[in-house]
Amino acid sequence: MNMTVWDWFGQRSFSHREFSGLAGSGATRSAAVTLILPAREVAGTIGPILDTVASLNERTGLVDQVLVIDADSADGTADVARAHGAEVYSENDLLPQYGPAQGKGDAMWRALSVARGDIVMFADADTRDFGEHFLYGTLGPLLMVPGIQFTKAAYRRPFSSEGRYLADGGGRVTELTAKPLLNFFFPELTGFVQPLAGEFAASRELLLRIPFLTGYGVEIAILIDVLRDAGLSAMAQVDLGSRQNRHQPLWDLTRMSSAVLRALARRVPALENTPPAPGLWGLPGPAAPRAYLHAVATPDGLRLDEHLSELPERPPMDRILAEVPAYPVGM
Repeated sequence: MNMTVWDWFGQRSFSHREFSGLAGSGATRSAAVTLILPAREVAGTIGPILDTVASLNERTGLVDQVLVIDADSADGTADVARAHGAEVYSENDLLPQYGPAQGKGDAMWRALSVARGDIVMFADADTRDFGEHFLYGTLGPLLMVPGIQFTKAAYRRPFSSEGRYLADGGGRVTELTAKPLLNFFFPELTGFVQPLAGEFAASRELLLRIPFLTGYGVEIAILIDVLRDAGLSAMAQVDLGSRQNRHQPLWDLTRMSSAVLRALARRVPALENTPPAPGLWGLPGPAAPRAYLHAVATPDGLRLDEHLSELPERPPMDRILAEVPAYPVGM
């Protein structure tokens, strides 16, 4: 079904309240659900999130499988997650033939190899105000609206720092990088309030069909790939209210913005196929290392920082599962 952005926004934007019936003890559903939480140094937040999931499950059984994919965190994240009943894997132990995991997107991709649900939901593990409505709201359209194959969370992003609070000051990479890029290159997706949200859900079959980038650009690439595979009418967003997670330093945000730009460029042939200049290393094309160069002024003078940033892309998981046995459950 062809839809304009305005039509889509009006017909495929929901409130979590519309799906509150899924939080009741008498709720019924026709599909099994896997929740995946990629985790890195989140011992302080993963426990409360898993408690929220358990509380909802005691009434509804909404989530059949809870996976925590840990980046071998040094703060005890994995131990906390196990103590709260999650099925925990090291991201580096899943599909080890691909070497050490290379960021969040890689952890998400590897998690699909052990996900058993018909519907798979991803959520960030550093959220401090994670509520039950994050679960039933994000899952609601997939469970209750015919034709929906993908749902994305929408919310307000407050910003707080050193006693200052702004109701909508967060999400700087989204507002300054992702949305302008989508307006220019993929206007069909401009109705998404939070295109980079870590909370989204989709049919497992759909996720198995698409590739995954390994770094911070994974969410925008998934959004584009789902549009191409399923079409705009199969996508939806759900207003979850407000969401607070930890804020990144400005330097980290610049690298995240660079990753988002490069991820989107991978989906625009005219950009991806443009050969880069020889640059710093004097090497053309693919032989040149990928780097983000950042010139800064410091109290000690000017400095040019260099951050190597490869962007591997993992193939659709259905190809992998056809070639290798599934990872043993419960490892």
